[in-house]
Amino acid sequence: MSVSYEFDAPDKVTVGTIGEVGARVFLLQAREGSSVVTMKVEKQQVGALATLLGRLLQDLARPGELSEDDLELDPDDEPSFVVGALAVSYDSAGDRVVLLAEELVGEDDEPGDDARLALTREQAASLAIRGARLVDAGRPPCPLCGYPLDPRGHACPRTNGHHAPLT
Repeated sequence: MSVSYEFDAPDKVTVGTIGEVGARVFLLQAREGSSVVTMKVEKQQVGALATLLGRLLQDLARPGELSEDDLELDPDDEPSFVVGALAVSYDSAGDRVVLLAEELVGEDDEPGDDARLALTREQAASLAIRGARLVDAGRPPCPLCGYPLDPRGHACPRTNGHHAPLT
């Protein structure tokens, strides 16, 4: 049975990581009152979400003061589900950026869990900034193929295994 999480006025929405660079797990987390939902996401999803939120916010009135004080993940909260799809829209009536996260499921599986988060423009801007910083803090991309460079070596498909690219 699938679970739907509805956060119409979340107290906090953030992204964070667990683990060392190169082996990090990315998490999207929302809290409203005593309710918390934590979702596992991919690094590419965080980067795309940060970019999309940034573009959306450019077309809206400037957000108020941003607070990056309380953007750390709540500890010891296991992910409720793995996100397969993210969607973003803007609710002009409520002046909220709506983020919908849907669980990754197979073609023949039942519908999965989902979370609907109605963010203020300030929360959306803080989420975009934090997401971009987390993605940028990882391993640098290979200038030839775009895959992350690994300190232990990099088998770049663009060099056909002949030599590693210069960094």
